[in-house]
Amino acid sequence: MNERQIETPIEIGLAAAIVAVEGDTPQILVARSEGGDDGLPYGSFDPLSHRTLEIALRAFVADQSGLSLGYVEQLYTFADRGRHARPNDGAPHVVSIGYLALTRVALKTDELPKSASFQPWYRFFPWEDWRGGRPSIVDREILPRLNAWAADTEGEKAEARLRPLSRVERLRFCFGTDSGPWDEEKVLDRYELLYEAGLVFEAGRDGRSGAIDAASARRFGEPMLHDHRRILATAMGRLRAKLKYRPVVFELMPPSFTLTALQRTVEAISGRHLHKQNFRRLVETTALVEPTGSRTTTRGRPAALFRFRRDVLQERPAPGLRVGKRG
Repeated sequence: MNERQIETPIEIGLAAAIVAVEGDTPQILVARSEGGDDGLPYGSFDPLSHRTLEIALRAFVADQSGLSLGYVEQLYTFADRGRHARPNDGAPHVVSIGYLALTRVALKTDELPKSASFQPWYRFFPWEDWRGGRPSIVDREILPRLNAWAADTEGEKAEARLRPLSRVERLRFCFGTDSGPWDEEKVLDRYELLYEAGLVFEAGRDGRSGAIDAASARRFGEPMLHDHRRILATAMGRLRAKLKYRPVVFELMPPSFTLTALQRTVEAISGRHLHKQNFRRLVETTALVEPTGSRTTTRGRPAALFRFRRDVLQERPAPGLRVGKRG
């Protein structure tokens, strides 16, 4: 190596997207940094202090929120230049490993440290909630700006070697334009498209050319520290996909629940409305639940209570709720 060449220091960071569902609202655990920015619980991996990455992650989360994690899975490694600091400022380059974690309990604010809270995840991605129909922000704000961006032929030429699809094709792929389908799993693809078009706050903060002003960018969801919104988008897409082939939804449910509560949890995560009878037929045919023999004791007509039937994990390799994609 050339003696004058300076090696860039590397730091390994761990960040967790911790999901809970309260009523009809999917929640994400947010930790506020010393600078006042919202982000995911995160910390640096120290091989002298932590035997494994997951042990380190669980320790960070416990310290920052007091929460003991159950289900945890590794998502992806994020290592793009400029993620945590502008280049050449002398700071280490942070390679961050993202995790998805699920918990049944979204602790109340007064039960958490002052720096932590559970927040609705659609606060960060307002275009992802289709339970009440097509979100107005899609036609009012997003598509007009993205159509203008896609029509920029000079910009198209500049990135032609880097992208196998044109901007128009990517727009159709991500947002279902020209009568294309909306795929709820493509959360990260949509966020990346908005980032490249300079519409989200992080694009301006990272110095991306052509980014809109900060005040306007907040209409496209609340920003997060570093690239934590990108990690959250990855977690949302992974969880939405996993609902269809693994029974992870039951990691978010109490030991006993009504079928209505189960449907609302699936709808909250997937961001789409499901037909009641079709959903119940699906639950029955997949044999994922069994009756407890008890009923609710709240006001109104008592509803039957069910529990997750764990034997299904040994009976077949991919037990999940295979709800169809929106057309």
